[in-house]
Amino acid sequence: MKILVVRTDKLGDFITTLPAIYLLKQESPESSVTVCVAPLNKHLAEVCPFIDEVILYEKERGIFDLAKKIKKENFDVSITMFSNTEVALAQFLARVPLRIAPATKIAQIFYNKRVRQRRSEVKMAEFEYNIELARTLFPHMNCEYKQPLLTFDDAKQIYDIFCINNDIKRDVMAFHVGFGGSSDANWSTVEYERLIRAVVKKRKYQVVLTFGPDEKKLYEEMQIRLRDEDVVYYLSLDGLVYFAKLISQFKLFVSTSTGTYHLASLVGCPTMTFFADSLFASAARWKSVGDINLQEHYMLPSDATKREEMFARVKSRLEEF
Repeated sequence: MKILVVRTDKLGDFITTLPAIYLLKQESPESSVTVCVAPLNKHLAEVCPFIDEVILYEKERGIFDLAKKIKKENFDVSITMFSNTEVALAQFLARVPLRIAPATKIAQIFYNKRVRQRRSEVKMAEFEYNIELARTLFPHMNCEYKQPLLTFDDAKQIYDIFCINNDIKRDVMAFHVGFGGSSDANWSTVEYERLIRAVVKKRKYQVVLTFGPDEKKLYEEMQIRLRDEDVVYYLSLDGLVYFAKLISQFKLFVSTSTGTYHLASLVGCPTMTFFADSLFASAARWKSVGDINLQEHYMLPSDATKREEMFARVKSRLEEF
């Protein structure tokens, strides 16, 4: 059987599909599993041993280009974890025989197996909804998957070289201070500065600040804020897979609920993560795919007094880690 799994949005969203993809491959090892992803997720998809092929959804190339790519592969079935009109119509035009997707949005008319899930009710996490959708194809599929889901043979070597190049002699606690989603779901740079200084003062961990390739301004700002502290700054220009290998060796990854949090959890790094104080953006929906015992979740209240109380809790936890 040739199976196509479609998830064409951001990094964290794609990572929430990986347990379902792994389980599909485990259930039917002889099947070929292809993913359709946005370009930013291409290299990560390529290093997952349970993914056989990758098709790119390049929005600027249009629906017919994607339909042509899909039709060429003669898939037996497609499972679209999160749909939009373009990817739905492309699969319809490609005449994929069985097209599975959630029964939401106008795009559902282009699928011939629609599954009612009501994800907005948050009865389970996003990755669990994805597994449930995959079980439409294999109803008796085992839902247990290995953790960490993605490992690398050369991760320790990558990390050791990073430590030598940055004169790191202690275990690493990393902070990713970039803002994702609502500002209520993250600390301000001033608050992050206070947290980082508290950890540095203990001298138990080497603090590393990580930044995405489009966060150069923030990268420069934090260097000014912490210029008197022993902190290493890493602007991620070496690609997503290199970054995944690197953070797999960190002792803790501290961030808002963003793609890098999901990446850290995917590769087995313990995480401390900040979520917005709403059900839709909560840890109940967006807990990551890694071992739940390695995840610490904090929902940041909008009330100023409660926020300061939460800050004190987080600061105390980091100091005792």
